[in-house]
Amino acid sequence: MTRPFDEQLLDDPEALAAADPSGVLRAVAGAGAQVRHGLSLAAEAPLDRLGEDRPRTVVIAARGGARAVGDAVEALAGPGCPVPVVCRSGTVLPGWVGPLDLVIAVSLSGQAQPAVALAAEAGRRGARVLTVGAAGSLLAEVSAQVRGVHVPVPQPGLEATSAPTSRASLWAMLTPVLVATTRLGLTDAGPGPLGLVADTLDEEARLGSPATESFVNPAKSLAVELADSVPVLLGDGPATGVAARRAASVLARTARVPAVAGTLPDDAGDVVATFGGPFASTPEELFADPFLDPEPTGPRLRLVLLREGPTSAAAAVVELAERSGVKVSEVVVEEPDPLRRLAALGARTDFAATYLALGLGLDPAESPHVTELSS
Repeated sequence: MTRPFDEQLLDDPEALAAADPSGVLRAVAGAGAQVRHGLSLAAEAPLDRLGEDRPRTVVIAARGGARAVGDAVEALAGPGCPVPVVCRSGTVLPGWVGPLDLVIAVSLSGQAQPAVALAAEAGRRGARVLTVGAAGSLLAEVSAQVRGVHVPVPQPGLEATSAPTSRASLWAMLTPVLVATTRLGLTDAGPGPLGLVADTLDEEARLGSPATESFVNPAKSLAVELADSVPVLLGDGPATGVAARRAASVLARTARVPAVAGTLPDDAGDVVATFGGPFASTPEELFADPFLDPEPTGPRLRLVLLREGPTSAAAAVVELAERSGVKVSEVVVEEPDPLRRLAALGARTDFAATYLALGLGLDPAESPHVTELSS
C-alpha cells in the first residue's frame, strides 16, 4: 500500500519542526557554514606536509555518504587532470599504490573500517596520507601513526539533537579535500571559489527554507512532484551527474524511495529503456480524463533531469519521455562554474528529499534497515 503524502505539512513550519526532531532541515541549511568552518580547519592543518609536487595518483577512500567526496573530486578534476583520481569504497588498496601516490581517507565519524584500513595500508607502503574525519577518532589516530595529515570535521553545536550524518555533512568532508587537491594543482577550488560556494549554499537554504511557501520554494515543489513516483535522475554533464548519483542515494536513505541515476550521454539508453516498462503510464492513462477517470493505482515513473545547460542529448530524452507519457521534472540552476552548480543542485535535492520524507511521515534522520544491517 502506498504511504499517503501530506502536502499541507510542507507549508506549516511548526508542524515541519515537530516532524523533524533531529533537525535534518536545519543541518541541510547549514551547508554554507560547513564550507566556511571547513576552510578554517583546513587552514589550521599542516597541509604543507603533503608536499608541493604532484602525486602520481590520488586514491580517495570513502563509502556510504562520504563516497560523494570522491565522485565530486573526480568530476571537478576532469579529464584534463595531470594525474588519475581513483575512488575506492572497499578495504583493499590497489597493489600499485606506493611512495609516489596520495591516499585520501574520508569518514565523518572517523570510525569507518574501509577508510581506516586503507589509510593504515597506505602509510605502510610509504604513500602520502590525508585523512578527514572526527577529531580523536580511530582514523585520526591511524593518520598520526603513519605520519599523515588529519583535518577534523566541524562538530555539531550544543543545540544539536543527534549525531550528524554523512548525508547532511558533505561539505564538511569535501571542503578540506578540495583545499588539499587545489594546493597540489589538481582542482581549482581554493578559499576564493569555496567562499562563493558557501554563498551559493546560503542562497539555496534561503530558497528552500521551511518558512517559504511551496509555490515559490523549488525544493518543496520538487518534493511534491516526487511523491508517489519512481524517480529516474539524469545529469547532463560530469558535475550534474555527480549530483544525480548523490540525489539517488539521499532519496533512498532519507525518504526510502528507490531511484536510478545516470549521466548523459552514456546512460541515456538505460534511462529511456524504462519508459516502456511497468512503471511507465499505460495507453489508458495517457488519454485519461483527469476529472472523470481514477488516479493510477501505483507509482509512476518520473524523469528528473538535473541541468547545467541546453544540450541536444537532454532535449532528445525529454522529448521521448513526454511522448511516452513519462512526467518530467527539470532542475536547472544558474551558476557559472561546475563547483557551484554541484553545490546548488546538491542542496536543492537534499532539501527535496527531506521534505519528501517528512510529507510521507518518515524521520529523515533514521534509516532503520541500514542500522539493522550494520549492527
